[in-house]
Amino acid sequence: MIFEGICLITNNVKRLSEFYQKVLQTTSDSDDNIHQEINTHGALLSILYCDQVTGGNPYMSMAFTVDNVDDEFVRLTSLGIKIIDEPTMRPWGAKNMRFCDPDGNFVVFRSFPKKT
Repeated sequence: MIFEGICLITNNVKRLSEFYQKVLQTTSDSDDNIHQEINTHGALLSILYCDQVTGGNPYMSMAFTVDNVDDEFVRLTSLGIKIIDEPTMRPWGAKNMRFCDPDGNFVVFRSFPKKT
């Protein structure tokens, strides 16, 4: 079995797609109001329209490994993104920071120490 990706359900596909394109520094497969796929390295990130969505999922977070979480902290802050948890070393060896997308879904950027 292969995990293919995750689909975020929203009532504003374009807004959420633009956010992830900006944050992940990537593109989408389309400019559609109903469904878009965000181009990522790894699992597929889909965004699907549903008019009955009232907010994000507080019981889930998406993690993205980045080269340097401190650099990403500076970049995201300059984009006006509110960081919930600033970059912090965790007991499992990752340095994590957490923020929310426009729908309130948790997003984690993390980096690991370079092996020498």
